Amino acid sequence: MRELIAYKKGFSLLMEIFEMTKTFPKEETYSLTSQIRRSSRSVCSCIGEAYKKRKYPNHFISKLSDAAMENSETQVWLDVALGCDYISTEKFEILDEQCEEIAKLLTYMMNNPAKFS
Repeated sequence: MRELIAYKKGFSLLMEIFEMTKTFPKEETYSLTSQIRRSSRSVCSCIGEAYKKRKYPNHFISKLSDAAMENSETQVWLDVALGCDYISTEKFEILDEQCEEIAKLLTYMMNNPAKFS
């Protein structure tokens, strides 16, 4: 699983988000900070679960769909972080583009499950 490009990019993104959220206001600890960290981490955990289910295409696709959903949720929290001025437009664009790359990889994997079994 660790050799999958989607996993590598997802892990890189979650680590960037973890570092970035260290600068968020204290009052966001149990809301925005927690939510964006959780959703970004879930992308990788869902990819890992999908990989273990790769012999069963429907399960594989279902778990990748969960990863895509978590990735989309991460994008929503990035929108919030930008809207609250917790991150710069430049940082937002970098992270949002990473989310888009992950989304494309997940879509490819869901459309081509046989290539991963």
